[in-house]
Amino acid sequence: MEMFDYEFMQRAFWAGGFIGIIAPILGVYLMLRRQALIADTLSHVSLAGVALGSVLHLNPVVSGFVVAIAGGLVIEQLRRTYLTYSEVPVAIIMTSGLALAVLLMSLKSNLNKSFSAYLFGSIVAVNEQQLWIIGFVALIGLIFFIVFRRPLYNLTFDEETAQIGGVHVRLLSFSFSVLTGMTVASAMPIVGVLLVSSLMVLPAALALKISRGFLSAVIIAVVAGLTGIFSGLSASYYINTPPGGTISLILLLFFLAGLAVQKILVRSKRRRRVIRSSS
Repeated sequence: MEMFDYEFMQRAFWAGGFIGIIAPILGVYLMLRRQALIADTLSHVSLAGVALGSVLHLNPVVSGFVVAIAGGLVIEQLRRTYLTYSEVPVAIIMTSGLALAVLLMSLKSNLNKSFSAYLFGSIVAVNEQQLWIIGFVALIGLIFFIVFRRPLYNLTFDEETAQIGGVHVRLLSFSFSVLTGMTVASAMPIVGVLLVSSLMVLPAALALKISRGFLSAVIIAVVAGLTGIFSGLSASYYINTPPGGTISLILLLFFLAGLAVQKILVRSKRRRRVIRSSS
């Protein structure tokens, strides 16, 4: 049978497509705001939410979403408390989320086995309910970035100037944190908790390195993210590897290849300048 003859692969590719659009865009903003580690932090918090839902016999997907959103709001609040030390809130929430997840997992003996899909991702982990949630998050994210593109752009580069210009900085920052938590929680079934930040950071890092402007960076990040996700899911199906690690390695190869090509182009330009100046 062909890969797309299976419904779980169709759901995986639809989910990957949704995540591949919204996560790289979010990653560009996070990197420009120097908050790249927030994705890792919220993934650990979301894992604690999944564990909490399993222990309390609640829907683990919903509980993971709620806890991830709450974690994003707490990080934003702490960030305003520690203005000089912006990395402190991330460290506090990351260690707290991981400690809570480990504690809750120890309370239920059969929880560790079922958590492998959340830790490393699984192409069969995306059910129809999760696909609808992922699609909803992607739609909300696109609407958010389209409607608030100008104030969010100003907020990203200079909060004080944005506030003087009439931007509701606090409300927009908290909304951005909520969207980050939702995106991280929705990406967990595809790449897993341990590698969810790769979907945001690696495409954005490549785009910001080789692009000449903000819009081109967003476009390059989305193209790289979608290509990496679809390639990783296909490779994961055919060679039977965890999708999270496969997607992350492919995105890493894209990043390294982009750096290499950029260096080659820079060196060639320098040589041309030297030849022109000497002639």
